Amino acid sequence: MPVNFAAPRLPPRTPAVRDPAARGRLTGLILALVLLWPLLQTSGFALQPFFDANNLRVIGGFLAGFLPPETGSEFLGYLAQATLETLAIATAGMALAFVLAVPLSYLASGAARERITLNPVARGLLTLLRGIPELVWALVLVRVFGLGPAAGVLALGLSYGGMLAKVYAEILESTDPAPARALRAAGAGRLPALLYGLLPQAAKELTSYTVYRWECAIRASVVMGFVGAGGLGQLMDQAMKMLNGGEAASILLAFVLLVAAADGLSTWLRRALDAAPAARALPFGWRTAAFLIAVCTGLWASLRLLDMDLPALFTREAAQSMGEFAAGFFPPDLSQAWLRKVGKGIWETLAISIVGTLLAALAGLLLALPRWRAPWNVLLNLLRSVPELVWATITALAVGLGPFAGVLALALHTAGVLGRLYAEALQNTPAAPALALRRAGSSRLLAFAYGSLPGAAPQLLAYTLYRWEMNIRMAAILGFVGAGGLGQLLYFELSLFHYAQASTVIIAMLLLSITVDWSSALLRRAMR
Repeated sequence: MPVNFAAPRLPPRTPAVRDPAARGRLTGLILALVLLWPLLQTSGFALQPFFDANNLRVIGGFLAGFLPPETGSEFLGYLAQATLETLAIATAGMALAFVLAVPLSYLASGAARERITLNPVARGLLTLLRGIPELVWALVLVRVFGLGPAAGVLALGLSYGGMLAKVYAEILESTDPAPARALRAAGAGRLPALLYGLLPQAAKELTSYTVYRWECAIRASVVMGFVGAGGLGQLMDQAMKMLNGGEAASILLAFVLLVAAADGLSTWLRRALDAAPAARALPFGWRTAAFLIAVCTGLWASLRLLDMDLPALFTREAAQSMGEFAAGFFPPDLSQAWLRKVGKGIWETLAISIVGTLLAALAGLLLALPRWRAPWNVLLNLLRSVPELVWATITALAVGLGPFAGVLALALHTAGVLGRLYAEALQNTPAAPALALRRAGSSRLLAFAYGSLPGAAPQLLAYTLYRWEMNIRMAAILGFVGAGGLGQLLYFELSLFHYAQASTVIIAMLLLSITVDWSSALLRRAMR
């Protein structure tokens, strides 16, 4: 039998299949680079200042001045008073916000269907209240009511009233309407149907969001002190202007401890609300009764501490004074020369927010990767506990006044926020794809890039877009400490009593905030 020495015939080669998404990815990358380059130029992004010997000497000397912290008895007395004042401003401001939010959320939601003509009006008012940052409200109100906590309380009430009302309306609209309709069909009025048909379903979610907003109000009340609205922020502003690092370090430590305590209390309250109710004799339970008593006690103590005569703020004389002041803002300055300046400020603000958020996303992802979380969590908490305005004051010493200081301030603070969120998202990602790649011989980096990251990417992008929405508002006010953008224009014009020009800047801030919110929501829907 002849032996066949011919080479065995190989199976036909399978043609290489191209990645169908490769062209789209490449197009997106090129478009991103084309858009990012002018933004980097506008933001003043540069690495040279970090290697300049004079800058390093100045920032090193300033940071060295933070040690040791000031511990004099007289200063600690002022610090304790300012800490309590900050807590009181946040509590009183939230109470005012709640009073505004309850009727506005009713009018803005579907609960007021019989008054549908008021719905778009109420929603427009909510957009106005929450679209203008609370620091801008505080800066304007300080001109009316003078330095002190009154402006801070009113600013928080107006801004957070709009935020609470919007979320309250969305929560009420998402609840099952069947119980309320049944009550209406039985002859009950709109208000009883709301109280007994919708509120019992939404009460836990409404309370949880309110507690979370109170936690945010504590941070906001510190920032508002930079424009003279009292509390720790005002004390910090004085220490930074006098380059007193020891006092600044003590104030920062007090603020970090205050925020940590507020975080802990807020987390405990939300967990208590999520706990299953036990059998009880009281109709609402001891937790609800204790919560209401604590809220009333805290509000009474806050008003006593602030020594504010709230009814005097709503008298006819106060309304007349406010009306005369507001009249100076109309009509806004729409001259071509001024609109060009405002347009430049809008572009600069947009560049600060985008570049700062991108740097924060990169730093946050790197800080979220290590498995041993304890030391990195401490760093992340420190970064996010220091307000952006404080970071901007420090970064301005390193890179000088201008938009780049704002970029670095946003990046440092937001890296602390995103790092924590990214770490939680990566921990919740299924580990099976990455493990399979590791067993197939892939390196740890490739297993993460192709196994873990794709699963977490939608959540990471959603967190980044949410933070960008918040950063555009913060970028608009970082100019109050010389970090460029619309905030710097507004601060100068209000300081010079040019209210018509300031009105144009405030309108620009509002429109920019609405546009970014809409764009972010559109991008999130596209990712689903």
